[in-house]
Amino acid sequence: MDKVHTLNDTRATLLQTGLKLFAEQGYNGTGIKEIVDAAGVPKGSFYNYFKSKEDFGGEVISHYADGFAVTWSKYFAEGPQQPLAALRYTYERLISYHEQCEVKAGCLLGNFAAEMAESSEVCRITLQEVVSGWRKRFVSYLRKAQADGTVRTDLSAEQLADFFWNAWEGALLRMKIERSTAPVRACVNLMFDHFFLPQ
Repeated sequence: MDKVHTLNDTRATLLQTGLKLFAEQGYNGTGIKEIVDAAGVPKGSFYNYFKSKEDFGGEVISHYADGFAVTWSKYFAEGPQQPLAALRYTYERLISYHEQCEVKAGCLLGNFAAEMAESSEVCRITLQEVVSGWRKRFVSYLRKAQADGTVRTDLSAEQLADFFWNAWEGALLRMKIERSTAPVRACVNLMFDHFFLPQ
């Protein structure tokens, strides 16, 4: 049991280290040796857990998504009960997190999509699955908000969610360029104060 626990710990350490380095330096800017050195793991043992760097990249995306889902659930649990207000609260908390980070790394999903979606089918499919999961959760809240009259109904919840995702990811890219959370804050304010509201 101790051996299994150690193996799981080592794998988790590699994933967390990869997540941090990929967020700061990008996938192509980070080598396996750099990951294992930062994780304190012998390079040869990396391949006991992952078939390749590409496979590792896909696992890091899933690891990031799992952590984000936990954070998402935590924010919803502590936020307002009204669906639209709950969504806004969650994104306000995300903005606060980015404000506290010295390095404006943006969203790992968006970073990976820009860097790897064309060159890695493993990463592209994993990204697609993760985004699909996010979309389902977001849509479910928008549908509840449409039902209670706080969100417009001339567009479907799916259309609204897709537009928000596209705007949010674009704002995260601008955040990285400008090293400021002003673009993401402006995005959230425009979406929740105007775009989502009944016309």
